[in-house]
Amino acid sequence: MRSSVVTIAHQSVPWVNASALVPSGKVISEGICGAVAVVSVSRIANRAIKATNPTIMVIIRPVTRRRSNRRLAGSVNSSNGSDMTDPINDILVLTLGDTPPPRLDKALADVVPVGITLSRSRLAKLIEGGAVTDEAGTPVTVLKTKGIAGQVFHVRVPEPENYEEAKPQDLPLDIVFEDEHLIVVNKAADMVVHPAPGSPDATLVNALLFHCTDLSGVGGARRPGIVHRIDKGTSGILVVAKSDEAHQGLAKQFADHSIDRTYQAFAIGVPSKADPRLAGLPGVGFEDGGLIRIATNIARHKADRKRMAVTQHSGRHAITRIRVIKPFAENRASFVECKLETGRTHQIRVHMSHIGHGLIGDPIYGKMRRLGQSHLSPEDLTILQNFGRQALHAKSLGFVHPVTKKDCYFEAEMPNDMQEVSRILS
Repeated sequence: MRSSVVTIAHQSVPWVNASALVPSGKVISEGICGAVAVVSVSRIANRAIKATNPTIMVIIRPVTRRRSNRRLAGSVNSSNGSDMTDPINDILVLTLGDTPPPRLDKALADVVPVGITLSRSRLAKLIEGGAVTDEAGTPVTVLKTKGIAGQVFHVRVPEPENYEEAKPQDLPLDIVFEDEHLIVVNKAADMVVHPAPGSPDATLVNALLFHCTDLSGVGGARRPGIVHRIDKGTSGILVVAKSDEAHQGLAKQFADHSIDRTYQAFAIGVPSKADPRLAGLPGVGFEDGGLIRIATNIARHKADRKRMAVTQHSGRHAITRIRVIKPFAENRASFVECKLETGRTHQIRVHMSHIGHGLIGDPIYGKMRRLGQSHLSPEDLTILQNFGRQALHAKSLGFVHPVTKKDCYFEAEMPNDMQEVSRILS
């Protein structure tokens, strides 16, 4: 049986008592249990110390009377997953392995102890937010920091909030699949995924809380269970975690780009390898099978913070592959399939705009090029001009089930409004 040592500093007495936390979440009291010896350890200050078995580092915190009824960090008895502790005092001490990955967030994620819910993406945010320090106490804020074998880092871990801020609401849901670990839904285009400024309720999260009541708490108060998002205005398949184990497993697959994601869209004009303008764009390449590969950095727009933009030296790397399924008359528009290798905010919309073929109806990125109007009836032209969202649909999602390890693949049919666009353009 593998166990990890949890050290707790009682504020009223300048001593620490050590106890063992087994994977089931049961806490072994002070004393001897099998091969696990539990002993008193002499004085410490209010700082992190190492607790290993033999090299696993776990959270250490002082316990006040106000918090004395809380579970130990890492306990999996909670119905919402691991119960982390006070964000001011929780410190996770991690020692890098023999061959750490080149990026610090990945290197730290590789040595997070079993029973602690801390994804690579969350570690990345903690690093950038100054919550990770070296042994000297110096904050390490650059993700590309190259750690060395045996190097020790201290991670100050904020407490995952429960999701009291998001209230259950009885809203329609199109459920494609559900088991005890996860739920797959076909999101309506007009639904926001989680509460945010301007959309405090009537979101997918509100609907799921009413339906499930047991979403993963890893996403925090406003985003319980949310592993990935699709924009408001985009319809289609989305997977949500119901348990922390599922959340961690899905997040890892998104991080290592092993998730299969396919989108359908209607673009203005027809992207083509024969277009010399397209061939000369930075980051654009051509692959077998008629694929156009777009690989750029994407960052928030400097002037308009609600927009994203292609950048050269800042932002995060993004890769989209597109294939023209059907060009329409006079090359006025095209039906395209998009596959994501990464999943950045507005990625498909930004990349399609970058190559000069923004999506029909896109209120932010689709206005740079006019849609050809010849041979369209006034009624059909009005429908296209007033199409109320980006014509983008998340058609399919494929992944390995994070618990059962079975291959999963789900599809959602293109919604009626986009089928009407297809009819008009044909």
